Amino acid sequence: MPPAARPGHIHNGALDPKARDGNFASWRTADLNQQPFSPQTAAKSSRLRGAAVSHSICPYCAVGCSQLVYTKAGQIIDIEGNPESPINEGTLCPKGANTFQLISNPHRVTTVKYRAPHSDHWENRSLEWAMDRITQLVKKVRDDDFVERNADGHTVNHLKTIAHLGGATLDNEENYLIKKLFNGGLGMLAIENRARI
Repeated sequence: MPPAARPGHIHNGALDPKARDGNFASWRTADLNQQPFSPQTAAKSSRLRGAAVSHSICPYCAVGCSQLVYTKAGQIIDIEGNPESPINEGTLCPKGANTFQLISNPHRVTTVKYRAPHSDHWENRSLEWAMDRITQLVKKVRDDDFVERNADGHTVNHLKTIAHLGGATLDNEENYLIKKLFNGGLGMLAIENRARI
């Protein structure tokens, strides 16, 4: 018996009606290009369908790989490489590929550890408390140590007791604002970036 005539084989683009011991009635006679999908499978779609996409930059090294951040209902649902970027062409290193875990990891630290002066233990404090504390200390130090004129009477308007160290992923606009705020606004002299050190 030639292969095409055997039960269960394709013949002239259709399944042999004698296939599967007469159970062929439950099968659809299909063309070779058509695939058998259940209604449940056919109804499935990408979880990114309907999501808003935003362009971002990987927060790790100074390469600046472009990322696509997908959101639904205000929640980040996926982060992947941007194929239109001339820098990474959609690829990400292992750290960049795990950027989504920065948001979704249940073990992410959401508090700060604080040890009060002369204390023998650490306390958990909220991020809001930490930001307020930093603001208060910066204002106090600037009020105490800001120098308008040096010993020769020249205007200097500087502050030498606070420093700023920027990260490698700060873009030009962020560095510009940091320089304007910390140097021009607060008078800080020690402004550096770890990408240059």
